[in-house]
Amino acid sequence: MSEKIEILVLPGDGIGAEIVAVAEQVMIQVADREGLSLAVDHAMVGGGAIDAHGTPLPEETLEKARNARALLLGAVGGPKWDDLATLERPERGLLGLRSELELFANLRPALLFAPLATASSLKEELVTGLDILIVRELTGGIYFGEPRGVRIVDNERVGINSYVYKEHEIDRIARVAFELAQKRGGRLCSVDKANVLEVTQLWREVVTEVGRDYPDVELSHMYVDNAGMQLVRAPKQFDVLVTGNLFGDILSDVAAMLTGSLGMLPSASLAGDGRGLFEPVHGSAPDLAGRDLANPLATILSVAMMFRYSLDAPKGADAIETAVDRVLDAGYRTADIIVATEPELRLVGTREMGDLIAAELEAKP
Repeated sequence: MSEKIEILVLPGDGIGAEIVAVAEQVMIQVADREGLSLAVDHAMVGGGAIDAHGTPLPEETLEKARNARALLLGAVGGPKWDDLATLERPERGLLGLRSELELFANLRPALLFAPLATASSLKEELVTGLDILIVRELTGGIYFGEPRGVRIVDNERVGINSYVYKEHEIDRIARVAFELAQKRGGRLCSVDKANVLEVTQLWREVVTEVGRDYPDVELSHMYVDNAGMQLVRAPKQFDVLVTGNLFGDILSDVAAMLTGSLGMLPSASLAGDGRGLFEPVHGSAPDLAGRDLANPLATILSVAMMFRYSLDAPKGADAIETAVDRVLDAGYRTADIIVATEPELRLVGTREMGDLIAAELEAKP
């Protein structure tokens, strides 16, 4: 029997439990198909962990995460915990996992499945065939820089955050992006604000230096404000984009709407050894929790990324993505991706969408 691969499932808050349960079903089904033996464990993170343990990242969860090959996360946060201090909020659990596990490379694909072309907020001709990969540096930048906080200066409150990047942090994320570009269309656009921010002047210099080691990749640079505009003007001009933590957070959400819904956007956060955390880009949507309305496809597609990047099983990833495409092509939609002008579409809930994917996987071995 093959050695068991440890997987940690973290449902989190809001709709997390519903979408993760569906995705976990798909994960186990595809692992069996691919001959992979998984040891699946569960733990708490985020708001639920605060309620149960007084911290968004319990030590037990962190210890399990350190021993896992891959983590599947639902979502964290919600209005219930909005009044907590910044360092005590549910999101600190996610940031803590990224930092403690050194998950420095965040991959966010914006891939438009053909049946959803009419669900995009842009004209169909602008997005048909869209396939962009945003590579976001995840453990540095303004989200982690020191000093930070709110203090009293000259008798008024002053908020402080520090935008900090070290050369080696830029170097390693640039190499990830160049290597991914080599496997795709051979084009990499580095996004910065080098006309204003010294830290991104360094970013541009280092990315340019690293680019000399990848002569087969066409490197370009773009200011972040222009990149945001270009994503909604002519998104198919991009292949791979690489950028820092803050800019990547914003641009990947912009890219999400090109694909029809945040509910379609998966992500992978990888360490240098291939370990990873896989999660949908969308939030916890507490207003949808418990109502069987949430779109599980971003989480299911995150499982596909798990098979591709952490489990070395690309055929499993391909099978999941093909199943999603076929189910969408058959006209099934959750509420976030249904289009009123297409009456032939069939509205389904979270569980039924998961069952449809599972049935498609069963029918197409």
